[in-house]
Amino acid sequence: MLSLVDARRTFAHDPARRGFQMLYHPGEANRCPGCGRTHWYVGRLSAECGFCGTAVALADTGMTGTGLFHRGQPRLDEAA
Repeated sequence: MLSLVDARRTFAHDPARRGFQMLYHPGEANRCPGCGRTHWYVGRLSAECGFCGTAVALADTGMTGTGLFHRGQPRLDEAA
């Protein structure tokens, strides 16, 4: 059974109460929060600083690329 360490503290799903969240924005000058440099290795879900290795999440993941679900196309089992 899971139990909270501090039961008095609540964690709301309100983004304004979560604090600062560093995100990598493609097409912009993104500075590393660890070392301040701007060289990144960008993956599918995160970007990693080329100098110190700090990883941050991508701002827009799952919006482009192959293998995504597209609306308006019938599935194979629904076509019959």
